[in-house]
Amino acid sequence: QVQLVESGGGLVQPGGSLRLSCAASGRIFSINGMGWYRQAPGKQRELVATISSGGSTNYVDSVKGRFTISRDSAKNTVYLQMNSLKPEDTAVYYCVMNVRYIITRDYWGQGTQVTVSS
Repeated sequence: QVQLVESGGGLVQPGGSLRLSCAASGRIFSINGMGWYRQAPGKQRELVATISSGGSTNYVDSVKGRFTISRDSAKNTVYLQMNSLKPEDTAVYYCVMNVRYIITRDYWGQGTQVTVSS
């Protein structure tokens, strides 16, 4: 089995920054894509950013220029640097990794709350 543990969420004022981390452990041969989703109250889960095994990144339009996704493959960890945070960024953030070990499947983190409020 594989476990993903997230950290770094919290309460921040508008315009502030947070850095989320998500570390995978367990039976891992390699990790393909990694990503972050978020879900605000009463809304559907939304894809925020992805990063491929080669380092290619994609972002939802609403966070372009403010959020940066990165990965440390040696540590099986993905990060989300969030700058210039807005109240509409308030949500539970989930990491996801496509892990290969005999078979390949997606694993999800438990979620971490990000609240942007004055």
